[in-house]
Amino acid sequence: MSRHTAARLTEIGHALLVAAGAPEEEAAIVMRHCIEANLAGHDSHGIIQIPTYIDRIGAGHIVPGAPWTIVQESATTTVVDGNWGFGYVANERAMKLTIEKARTANVAAATVFRQGHIGRLATYPLMAAREGMIGLITADSGRAPKHVAPFGGREARLGTNPISIAVPSDLDGPLFLDMATSGVAAGKVALAAARGQEIPEGWILDPAGNPTTDPKQLRAGGALLPLGGAEGYKGTGLAVMVEILCGLLTGLGFGVDPTGRHNDGCFMAVFNVAAFRPLATFKREVTEFAAYLKSTPPAVGSPGVFYPGEIEHLKETERARDGIEVEDATWKKLSALAAGYGLSGRLGL
Repeated sequence: MSRHTAARLTEIGHALLVAAGAPEEEAAIVMRHCIEANLAGHDSHGIIQIPTYIDRIGAGHIVPGAPWTIVQESATTTVVDGNWGFGYVANERAMKLTIEKARTANVAAATVFRQGHIGRLATYPLMAAREGMIGLITADSGRAPKHVAPFGGREARLGTNPISIAVPSDLDGPLFLDMATSGVAAGKVALAAARGQEIPEGWILDPAGNPTTDPKQLRAGGALLPLGGAEGYKGTGLAVMVEILCGLLTGLGFGVDPTGRHNDGCFMAVFNVAAFRPLATFKREVTEFAAYLKSTPPAVGSPGVFYPGEIEHLKETERARDGIEVEDATWKKLSALAAGYGLSGRLGL
C-alpha cells in the first residue's frame, strides 16, 4: 500500500483518461467523482476503477464525448439517453436539470439509460441537498452481468441495485443514505481480492452455493447475498423495486446481454423542501434529530451512534489531511497504463 494526496491521484487518473480518448472536461468530471469516493472511504468506487474504464473505452463499451439526448420530457420529467458516454457525465447533467425543474415545479424526476458506470451514488442526491432540496436516486446495471442471488437462490439474477437519499441540514457533514440492496457492494469484494484480504462470511456464495470468505470466488462464478442475512427477502424485495425503476421503467430490460456491456440505468427524483416546510426550519430540525439520535448512550463495545453520512464526513476530513491509501495491485495497473501511453516520466510513475 502507498499513500497519495487527492490532487496527485486526480492528476494521474485525468492524464490516463485523456490519453485513452476522453475529452479534458469529461476526464475532470470522472476524476472528481472517483476521488470524492476515495476521500469518503469508498475505495471500491475510487481510483481503482480507472483501469476498468480505460478497458471499456478500448472495447467500445464507453464512448468518450458521446452526445447527451433528451428522448422525452415534460415540465417535471425527463428521459435521457446517455449514448454510451461516461455515466458520471450523463448522470450529473441529468441531476442538474432535475434540480432546475424542481426549483420551478417543486417536484421533478428523470430516468437515464445507455450510460457507463456512475460510481458512488450519494454524489448525485448530495447535489440536490446543497441546493436546499431532498435528492433521491436508484441505479441498476441494466443487462450487464449480475452479481446478486435472490433470497433463497444461489445464482446471480440481480445487480447490487443501490439506493441513495440526501437531505439538507445544518450539520457539519451532510446527512445521507447510500446503500446497496446486496449485503455488500461488489466493488468491496473486488477491493478485498486486490488487497489479498479475506471477506466476512455472509457476503458471498461460491459457485456451488456454499458460503465462502474467499473474495475471488465471486468472479469465479459465485454470487453476492442480498441485504438482510437471514431476512434477505427484504434486500431482494428492495432490489426488485430498483430493477423495475431503473431497468424496466428506463426500457433497459432485465437479464443479461451476452455482450457483457455495463449499462447503468438510473431513476432520480428531487423534492423542493420549501414546497413543504420553510427550508431553515427543516434544516434545523434535521440537525436536532441527528443530535437526538447521537445522544443515546453507546451499546457495549460501540463507539456510539453516527448519523447517516457522518462516518464518510469524518473519513474525508482525515484523508484530505493524511492522504489516500492505494493498494499495490491498483498502483501497478496505473503504472503500466502510464508506461503504455508514454506518461511515466510526466506522472512520476
